[in-house]
Amino acid sequence: MEQYIVSARKYRPATFDMVVGQRALTTTLLNAIRTGKLAHAYLFCGPRGVGKTTCARIFAKTITCEHLGENGEPCGECESCRAFDEGRSMNIHELDAASNNSVDDIRELIDQVRIPPQVGRYKVFIIDEVHMLSQQAFNAFLKTLEEPPKYVIFILATTEKHKILPTILSRCQVYDFARITLKSTVDHLKYVAEKEGYTVEEEALNLIAQKADGGMRDALSIFDQMVSFTQGNVTYQATLENLNILDSEYYFRMVDLLLAKNVEESLLLYNEIVEKGFDGGNFIGGLASHFRSLLVSRDAKTLPLLEVSEAQQQRFHEQTMRCRPQFLYRAIRLCNDCDLGYRQSRNKRLQVELCLIQVAEATDDDGAGAGRRPAKILKPLFKQTVAQVAAASAPAAPQMAANVVAPRQATAAKKAPEPQKLATLNLASTSIRIPSARPQQSPASQPTSPQAAPTASTVTTSTPSATAPKVLDTERLILAWQQFANTLPQSEAVTAQRLRAITPEVTSPTSFSITVSNPFIQKAIEKIGKDIRAYIGQELQVPGVSMDIKLAAIDVAVKSYSKPDLFQKMLKDSVALKQLHQIFELEIE
Repeated sequence: MEQYIVSARKYRPATFDMVVGQRALTTTLLNAIRTGKLAHAYLFCGPRGVGKTTCARIFAKTITCEHLGENGEPCGECESCRAFDEGRSMNIHELDAASNNSVDDIRELIDQVRIPPQVGRYKVFIIDEVHMLSQQAFNAFLKTLEEPPKYVIFILATTEKHKILPTILSRCQVYDFARITLKSTVDHLKYVAEKEGYTVEEEALNLIAQKADGGMRDALSIFDQMVSFTQGNVTYQATLENLNILDSEYYFRMVDLLLAKNVEESLLLYNEIVEKGFDGGNFIGGLASHFRSLLVSRDAKTLPLLEVSEAQQQRFHEQTMRCRPQFLYRAIRLCNDCDLGYRQSRNKRLQVELCLIQVAEATDDDGAGAGRRPAKILKPLFKQTVAQVAAASAPAAPQMAANVVAPRQATAAKKAPEPQKLATLNLASTSIRIPSARPQQSPASQPTSPQAAPTASTVTTSTPSATAPKVLDTERLILAWQQFANTLPQSEAVTAQRLRAITPEVTSPTSFSITVSNPFIQKAIEKIGKDIRAYIGQELQVPGVSMDIKLAAIDVAVKSYSKPDLFQKMLKDSVALKQLHQIFELEIE
């Protein structure tokens, strides 16, 4: 049985032409080799799996080759090339700085630098993960790195450039390797699949490339894993199942529900996602990425930022045309805030569900400008306004109106000379006809005295309509009070929280009072008292609203002690003092 070799090693590039996704860097290195303009030190930087060490090895093999080709690539047939391929080259040395990072290791390397090459023109030293060298090792290496022998070339590789000393950076030519694009990764995976005879779906390769996040080594490792799972038939559904990736179909469905403000179905869909075993943090991060993809797919200029297949690009474009830019801006911000607070939240599920509710509410919020923070007013989850509360209590309006009939109108009603079978009660724009309580009498039997009560009367009252009361009502006042607290900006969150904890009480048709626990809260509310009165007056349509702020009385019993009384109290509280008193016969003067 032939020994199995993983794809990352089997298809490791052997020439610059085979390197994927780093065309600019490989061209620069080839040109330097062709023209003979080689630096004495190079630093290759970039994320993992993008080809730093591979390019370092190809570069070392190329400059030590005895018969370069016309394109600058190594011949692969000379003694130097064969020795490198077989791992026995004496001119190319590799040092893993992660495990050889002491001063002694660097001193041993410096001793090897002093020995010239026996075959070829150069000795190349590749130091991988160079950022792992200790401070003392870096200092010991500085002089050699700055002025090495003419036949020595250093190639340093690192994933964390910021950890390299500036004195090292200034002595090297720095090459920054970029993440490999999604398309380049997919194309290379197709090439490997064709070579191995595997059957693959392009959507599955897209998922693998997205999971690899720009690293070719990671992509090939995941590809090998999928081949083992599917026995060489790599499908999209199998890739989703094996890699535990949430299907993008869920994100499209969720956005459709949020655009329709269907909060109930969106929460049920999230519950389905959780029951499938997906973490809420991963879901909200994926939803934020989905909104970002919708945003960049709106314009052809930003479309290259969307690293998905062409079919997915078309679907993103169709959905984003139904979204306003302001909605996308706010949705991304809300999802990002939820993602940041997810780990600190005690109720993680509620954190995500609240975010979904807020995103659904953002669909009709026009107050947020492009890229700016949303409007400061936080809409209540249950949209029960003062008008709706009044409408719900409309059946009680006739009784309330009867209690506030103006005396002059009541007198006029009593003096009405002509009886009527039905009485009409006018409540603003609402007319309610009330049957008379007394049976109809003939004209002859009707009383002629002004004091005689008529059988029916027409009552016209100035009582406000059910949707716009003109007097304060406890239920509507409390609702308006809470709504005002929600309108306060984030900078006054403490004051808003204090307001929510206070319950106002109606003291007259146009005034109310509140009770606070300390003078600090009293001063804070007095500063915004004018705004509170104006808001409640406008919301309840009650002119001239007044507010009385009371300070809660705190009863503190203060008892004064004489010196003997205080001494006796201390004796009761302290056993040690009582023992001293008994031994030394202490007395208070």
